[in-house]
Amino acid sequence: MIDQLATWLRNSQSTVAFTGAGISTESGIPDFRSPGGIWENSTPVLFDDFVASEASRIEYWRQKSEAHREYFDARPNVGHQVLARWQGEGILDRVITQNIDGLHQAAGSKDVLEIHGTAREVACLECSWRDGASRWVDEFIETGVPPCCPGCHGPLKHATISFGQMLDADTLRQCGRLAASCDLFLAMGSSLVVHPAAGLPEAAKRGGAKLVIINRCETDFDSVADLVINESLGETLGEVDELLKTPGGQ
Repeated sequence: MIDQLATWLRNSQSTVAFTGAGISTESGIPDFRSPGGIWENSTPVLFDDFVASEASRIEYWRQKSEAHREYFDARPNVGHQVLARWQGEGILDRVITQNIDGLHQAAGSKDVLEIHGTAREVACLECSWRDGASRWVDEFIETGVPPCCPGCHGPLKHATISFGQMLDADTLRQCGRLAASCDLFLAMGSSLVVHPAAGLPEAAKRGGAKLVIINRCETDFDSVADLVINESLGETLGEVDELLKTPGGQ
């Protein structure tokens, strides 16, 4: 299977990588839904509640402040690094991710499409002003008061998509176009159950692409995939990378 994937990568004219939480768990960031994840002991704050209630904004910022250090202490692992290198070498066109941790960019990936936004920044809900998140997390920890925009005084929220919040339409369009036009689609570290992102592998197959799934657990798309690898993502990408580095290798 490793040899087959390396061959397809060599022959592909347009490869897109789609990543979920499984690539970042290998950097020590727990999946929100898994044991140890933040949702084990906390109920996520709905977007409408964040907008309507000061108490909900306090709870939102409490949860985000708790998770903040995990994101900012984490470092890209071999999976992130391999994808960034492949993009730099022209093997990979683009990375689409469900993750909000920014580890693809930290590894060197360019123009990453973040379907669910980024936890590394905050954004004003009124004027869309943005800033790095750390300063505002520190302020909340010190004061217990949800921060406001320094310009318009609107509520500041992490630049992520909360439950009940609309996804960015332009980002979704770009993701759909990439999936539909590529000839090799790598779905990695995702259970492929959260829509609309989970529809991207289907769009790739409809467009004629080969679909490769690398995930420790089975997914609902395994039966239509051209290749399924139920192994560690970092180890798998590392092995494929070594084959690609070998002159004349498969």
